[in-house]
Amino acid sequence: MFRIFCLLLFVSCTAKENAPLVPVGNPPAGQAPKTWLALGDSYTIGQGVEESGRFPTQTVNLLRAAGVSMNLPTYIATTGWTTTALQNAINTQQPGKHTVVSLLIGVNDQYQTRDTTGYRQRFTALLQKAIELANGRPSHVFVLSIPDYSVTPFASGSDTARIRQQIDWFNAINKNVTLQNGCPYLDITPSTREARFNTALLAPDGLHPSVLEYRRWADRLSVLMLPVLR
Repeated sequence: MFRIFCLLLFVSCTAKENAPLVPVGNPPAGQAPKTWLALGDSYTIGQGVEESGRFPTQTVNLLRAAGVSMNLPTYIATTGWTTTALQNAINTQQPGKHTVVSLLIGVNDQYQTRDTTGYRQRFTALLQKAIELANGRPSHVFVLSIPDYSVTPFASGSDTARIRQQIDWFNAINKNVTLQNGCPYLDITPSTREARFNTALLAPDGLHPSVLEYRRWADRLSVLMLPVLR
């Protein structure tokens, strides 16, 4: 009986990991569509995948399948952006208020060996701006941890142990600041570390997540978002 249970559990998990993308569709009719501002860098803009494979787009389509009327995300995110670059872009673009805001930023601060004290200050300012853009509602701002690229082929010639350690330092900061401000926090870093043994979780560039990895984030993020969107 135990062996049968384990087999069923394995089949269930495998089926979920291999689940296809939810087709991009229109918001359910009869409701004013909710809006999402996605702030970040290459992980938010989905470097290496099609727009439909980005984690915000996949999350929206999961929410639509659950009956939420929601527009596709608006992005302020570009590959290579640091916290400073993101803040400058927000200041320039002056986005309006949104129903929800997501924030995933910091890997380029780590990559460019910027200090953690400065990161705390800049991340705090970005999070407070995100709360303002979510109509002052901390519960509508969703922060994702920084993925660990030390497991990727891109980092194979680097000090991967040090990269991993620094990613942990930066994530300890963004998690602490996020929770202090009462915002939901999604730790996707352990998931990204599985790419060491599963290359299907990586995009063809050998650095960024694949559609499958983004789907795993979307599955969890949609569950976090659903209560505040209903």
